Formats: sequence, C-alpha cells, structure tokens
Amino acid sequence: SVERANVILPETTLKLLDRNILNFVEHRARLRQLGQSTRKGILLYGPPGTGKTHTIRYLAGHLPGHTTLIITAAQVELLGTYMNLARLLQPAMVVIEDVDLIARDREMMGPCEESLLNKLLNEMDGLKEDADILFVLTTNRPEQLEGALANRPGRIDQAIEIPLPDDVGRTKLVQLYGRGLRLDEALINEAVRRTRGVSAAFIKELMRRTAQAGIGRDGGAAIKST
Repeated sequence: SVERANVILPETTLKLLDRNILNFVEHRARLRQLGQSTRKGILLYGPPGTGKTHTIRYLAGHLPGHTTLIITAAQVELLGTYMNLARLLQPAMVVIEDVDLIARDREMMGPCEESLLNKLLNEMDGLKEDADILFVLTTNRPEQLEGALANRPGRIDQAIEIPLPDDVGRTKLVQLYGRGLRLDEALINEAVRRTRGVSAAFIKELMRRTAQAGIGRDGGAAIKST
C-alpha cells in the first residue's frame, strides 16, 4: 500500500488523479443512474522513473473492492484472457504498462504489432457502457502512440502527465527516501539544487548511496554537507 503522502507529484496532477479515477469510481452508481458510461480509459505519461508505476500502486490501494490486473507488453497476447478475468472480477482496474510498445503509430508497425493493437482497441470498444472497468495505460513516449487510441474519447478519456519533480518535489523526495537519515538543511538544499532535471528514481538511488557512504564512513545515520 502506498499512502498519498508518499506520492510526490504536483498538486495539479494529484487533483487530476482524484477527479478522473478516485472520484469517478466513487460516483459510478450515480453516473449509471443518469445513463452515463461507467467505463473509463486513462493514460499516464512522462519520462522513465517519474513514478507512473508507483502512482498505480497508490491507486490500486485506494480503490475499495477493485481487482487490479497488470499487463506488460510481453503478456499482451493474453489480453483476451485478462479481459475475461476483468469482466468476471469487476470492479477492476486493467493496467497496461509501456503501451507504446504495442500501440505505436501504425506507420511504424509491422503486421504482428498491428494485430496486437487491433486486439487492444477491440477489447476496449467491446466493453459495455455500464462495465465497472477502468483502463490505465502508461507510456514514456506519448508522441508515438497511435491516434486511434490516444485521440479517441471512450478509449482514452484523460491523459495525465507524471512529470519530472520540481524543486518542491525534489525536496520532498530527498526527505522521503532519506527518512532514516539525519539530514541537515544545508545538505537537503544542496541535493535539491544539484538534482534539477532528474527523476524520482534517481533521487531514491542517490539517497541509498548517501546512506551507504555514511555507513562506510562512521556507521552512523547523521549525514552532513561538506
């Protein structure tokens, strides 16, 4: 389970996640009463290491009663089987990671890839309007996605950027991943200044190496800038 406080994203991104996923699911029954569709497709996009998978873990832990099915590109040939499970176990969240590997622009595809893309589109289109199934697709390369997927409401209803962390985000990440260390303020500020443009995954590894260096030096948890 990932707590909200440990999802280090801009406030605007968190609000989009709330409105389009958590609040949407909370209001499904009323939407159905009003004759509205209860299926939805979300695209999470951004550079590698920014926290797309981490965000999915957060969402999965905050969707009561939902089954989460995670499909990698290597498993997409079993998409029909996964979708049968999703229908059986709904409400469900179906996650397809690195969807650009199977849903690139058709002009960049070979015959086998296009077959997988068509299978994905058919499965998304084949859901009933009242299906309690949420699609969450992730990609590092949104500009390469096939327009029939990315630009079609009903397949992708909302694209949400998971960006590189800003100064505030990097400060929170240093504090989060260095929580077992006694970090002085000067070191935190220096780490934030020198990590401009890096990913959350980079900062996580940086803090692990910082901890390892401290252990090797004096075995203590106090880390000070020099």
